[in-house]
Amino acid sequence: MKNKLFLYLFVFTALICLFLFVSNGNMQKAKDAKLAKLENTVTALEDSLQDSQLKVLDMQYFSLENNDDALAYYDHLELEDPSRYIADKLLETNESKGDNPLIPYEGMESDFKLNKIKILNHKWIVADFSDGKYWGELLIKYELKDDMGVDFTLIDHLLYTRTN
Repeated sequence: MKNKLFLYLFVFTALICLFLFVSNGNMQKAKDAKLAKLENTVTALEDSLQDSQLKVLDMQYFSLENNDDALAYYDHLELEDPSRYIADKLLETNESKGDNPLIPYEGMESDFKLNKIKILNHKWIVADFSDGKYWGELLIKYELKDDMGVDFTLIDHLLYTRTN
């Protein structure tokens, strides 16, 4: 009787060990698969981040903030942020009553005003304008003088036509 009891305990213990061994192997395979999936996700995210950083650098290529040669023109003026100063001066032209004087079109829905401004370098600006329904773009030449005045000269312009 005692031998049968030890035999049953031994078989029961062996079955428990076999069960633990098999389930541990399955858990390890599941964890390895999950880890491989996470590694692939991390690699994809790193590639996406690198692509985004390259796009940002590409978009910043034509900007005064990243152009040391153009910024050198303003060293003697001791401006902390020349781009912001010039953009503010350009936006001040919106404050006049009626259409912005730099925009060679009359507003159809309301007055044409400047919306977005991109300062390309120490001489040129690209600006977007709109009256709420119609919109266009301007290429502006500017000159920042030693007395901190800014002269704006319209180089070219376009007004988008509505097709619908």
